[in-house]
Amino acid sequence: MRHFVYCAALAAAVFFLAGCGGNPNKKNASETQTSETQSSVMEVDNLLADAEKLTGGKVTVEGVCTHICRHGGRKIFLMGTDDTQVIRIEAGEKIGSFKPECVNNVVRVTGTLVEDRIDEAYLAEWELRLKDQIARQHGEGEAGCSAEKRIADFRARIADRKAKEGKEYLSFYHVDGGSYEVLK
Repeated sequence: MRHFVYCAALAAAVFFLAGCGGNPNKKNASETQTSETQSSVMEVDNLLADAEKLTGGKVTVEGVCTHICRHGGRKIFLMGTDDTQVIRIEAGEKIGSFKPECVNNVVRVTGTLVEDRIDEAYLAEWELRLKDQIARQHGEGEAGCSAEKRIADFRARIADRKAKEGKEYLSFYHVDGGSYEVLK
């Protein structure tokens, strides 16, 4: 109901200003800000589809929060239309940590979209850390085998992407959150 009243008041203000002889093509600042705010909120699917173009820029995204990290609530995950469309949100300085009520609710976050790349140098460093860890533990457990498989899978995906797109890395994205609100 409040949204309807707000829209009606905004429409009345626009008609009033247009009737007072103002420039009909010129929008006032609050009108421009309102329409930009409404149109700039993206769903997770759209953000991920356009991520390459939006990297480094300010974005506002909303989706269902499926998980909050137990270690201080510094990360949440927002899901789009299904569980293949997920973006990680990291709490920036202004946020500090996310509140538990985010989980299973729609959350809107504004922040900077960041690209995380996995390339051969990253994988080689990961392998070195893995070998050091195994040497310190004096054995080869499940964790080592699992990580080795993941590294091999990443290499195969990088090779596939290089063949298709000429890019020798995988891109993953997250948002450095500046502010958020739980919409429920």
